[in-house]
Amino acid sequence: MTLAPDRLDRFARHIVLPELGGAGQVALSAAHVVLVGCGGIGSPALQYLAGAGVGRLTLIDDDVVDLSNLQRQTIFGEDDIGRPKAEAAAQWVMRFDGAVEVRAVSGRLGGDNAARLLEGATLVLDGCDNFATRLAVSDACVQLGVPLTSAALGRFQGQVANFAGHLPDQSCYRCFVGDAFDAEDCDTCAADGVLGAMAGWVGTFAAMHAVRALTEGHSAMGDPQWGKVHLLDGLAPALRTIRIVKDPECRACSAA
Repeated sequence: MTLAPDRLDRFARHIVLPELGGAGQVALSAAHVVLVGCGGIGSPALQYLAGAGVGRLTLIDDDVVDLSNLQRQTIFGEDDIGRPKAEAAAQWVMRFDGAVEVRAVSGRLGGDNAARLLEGATLVLDGCDNFATRLAVSDACVQLGVPLTSAALGRFQGQVANFAGHLPDQSCYRCFVGDAFDAEDCDTCAADGVLGAMAGWVGTFAAMHAVRALTEGHSAMGDPQWGKVHLLDGLAPALRTIRIVKDPECRACSAA
């Protein structure tokens, strides 16, 4: 795969980076990323995935834009209130870069349809807001052999990690949180609050982490850091990292 002259111009600042280069940019252009959740994390992540030149995007969200979203979900405007987020987000991509192939899925992802919705992805970036969906996404990624960038946010704290539970020696998201979080109930931004800029930090960090995984084997930046959870503290501020080892009892990635 080669890049057209206009794409070379568009991504020139990437290509001159020795850590990324032309080979890394080509890998991004050939990638298909499925973004689960187009909200506080998904909005900034989407901006930088599209900005990075990811060639194909599938956007999944079952919610509609609300006035209270605009404090942190900056791809939306007042004219989008009441519209399905996935459709509004896809329209943003088309305005931003007409060369990106984008598909909107306005529906809820769950255990019954996760594998079907995620099939064919190069990578899944999960920025949803509940554990049940996160675990359904993770389990489907393990089943399909697809890497997962997982990102979560609450108040002034965030976490971002790349998982490859389909690999024999790597953990999955379920190894991290266990089985107790399959329930639908979860703390919400409406109840607990969230700083808008914090959502931006987590979302852009997740996009950068996705770029690491997508360029593995193609550039020096391609170090996915599988199983390392980066904990972001926006109040301190601070960042620390913990490593999640594969759980030999995990029913998703360690099944016999």
